[in-house]
Amino acid sequence: MTSQTSILYFILFQLTIIIVTQPCHRFLTHAAGGRWQFLQGNIGIPALHMQLLNNDRVIIFDRTDFGKSNLSLPDGKCRNDKVDCTAHSVEYDVLSNRIRPLTVQTNVWCSAGVVTSDGSLTQAGGFNDGERRVRIFKPCESTTDDCDWVEVENGLAARRWYTTNHILPDGRQIVIGGRGQFNYEFLPKTGAPNLYNLPFLAQTNDPGTENNLYPFVFLIGDGNLFIFANNRAILFDYSNNKVVKTYPTMPGGDPRCHPSTGSAVLLPLKNLHAPSVEAEVLVCGGAPKGSFALAKNGTFVGALDTCGRIKITDPNPQWVMETMPQARVMSDMSLLPNGNVLIINGGAAGTASWELGRNPVLKPLLYRPNDKVGSRFELQNPATIPRMYHSTSILLRDGRVLVGGSNPHEKYKFKGVLYPTELSLEAFSPAYLDPENSSLRPKIVFPSSQVKLKYKQNLVVRFTVAGTVALDKVSVTMVAPSFTTHSFSMNQRLLVLGSEVTSLGKNTYTVQVTIPGSGNLAPPGYYLLFVVHQDIPSEGIWVNLG
Repeated sequence: MTSQTSILYFILFQLTIIIVTQPCHRFLTHAAGGRWQFLQGNIGIPALHMQLLNNDRVIIFDRTDFGKSNLSLPDGKCRNDKVDCTAHSVEYDVLSNRIRPLTVQTNVWCSAGVVTSDGSLTQAGGFNDGERRVRIFKPCESTTDDCDWVEVENGLAARRWYTTNHILPDGRQIVIGGRGQFNYEFLPKTGAPNLYNLPFLAQTNDPGTENNLYPFVFLIGDGNLFIFANNRAILFDYSNNKVVKTYPTMPGGDPRCHPSTGSAVLLPLKNLHAPSVEAEVLVCGGAPKGSFALAKNGTFVGALDTCGRIKITDPNPQWVMETMPQARVMSDMSLLPNGNVLIINGGAAGTASWELGRNPVLKPLLYRPNDKVGSRFELQNPATIPRMYHSTSILLRDGRVLVGGSNPHEKYKFKGVLYPTELSLEAFSPAYLDPENSSLRPKIVFPSSQVKLKYKQNLVVRFTVAGTVALDKVSVTMVAPSFTTHSFSMNQRLLVLGSEVTSLGKNTYTVQVTIPGSGNLAPPGYYLLFVVHQDIPSEGIWVNLG
């Protein structure tokens, strides 16, 4: 054997050792997919906060103290100062791809929101003159100037900035935390006192960095709230102000909440009529401990490439760690109608906050929670626009994901910076919308949209499919549209309804489902209902549960 051959064999042997000894969860088993669609080049403001309403319009807003935006308000409308007559909120009509300016008077920067049971967006908190404001936007078909925000002064008991809101089973919302606020309250106000201490938020507050802002909050089937802040979590009985369970610290101990901004989802809820409904939470990405201080001094540490998954309803819950193909900070996580998770936007180094993120991650990532560990991740086709700090994404009724935002600057900066202020909107279409899947895609023909539902109701859904149907691969899902800001989609949840499919002939089928039995599983309000066939969802219809 020649010396060159010996060297070659040695290199091949070493490569084999490296491949074999790498953790199996680093390898991908699916090809990249998905398509991008450019929608709007200039909506006037960066999409810092987004919420889809039941009229297929998206309410978007930024902040009000940047100075003038790139979109004028209608004649005669201005902020209260009468100096700024530009819009800092817009209504985006998904179906017509048009923008309408809205008037918001107080500063909504880094605020939170909930869609209440009547479909109204109730939005709370913000900065300076907005920190105790409550704002309400009721969906309307009108495009006239009178369809706009209504503001309530002193609607909150405490100043709220970087807080998390969650809808409750009785239709109220709980408002948790915020900068310097280790407490919670309810909307509408329940009378005095309406402010309750939550020591867990003080315990997870890193001096100088915090890392517990915009905590990840999820309502589960027993009526309690899972609250994750920094690197720890509790199960909380908000009615009795009591911690029911304390979860292990996520392995590694690195922070996952703002400004070390990871993201989180409550994975699809199944077997909804079982005595106890299993609930799992997935937390992905973030920045290593100390990244914020280092970034402020010009050192941009690589983001975290791990996800932690935990069955929070287990008697002895433990984190199971998985490794993503890419490190990510400031990414959004959207539940798709088929139960998969889309991880999108963000960077690969640094942290959230002004100018502190680096290395945009352009390739979205698909996570299949039902696959085996080691084959759950799939890289998607890349975007062309970096979406860094202050980016957002939300699911639309047609199955696309709306993507907007990115402004890591204190003002609007369009030139001479690494990542210019971004005023565009795009849509990402997962592979289930590819033309070659059209023959497998269901179409709901009954009921029509806006149907009203009751708890425990039996519902028959009729749908058509052009191609051959695998009856055992049909399901029905309900998705609660989320309020998304700062890499967290509040109130996002997906329910898999038990189903029984019957063929009616001529490519027409019925599927019978039972609506969840309580507001603990599905708080009252509007949901998108989908029929899913072989992982390919129909266009959704709006249903109102309550």
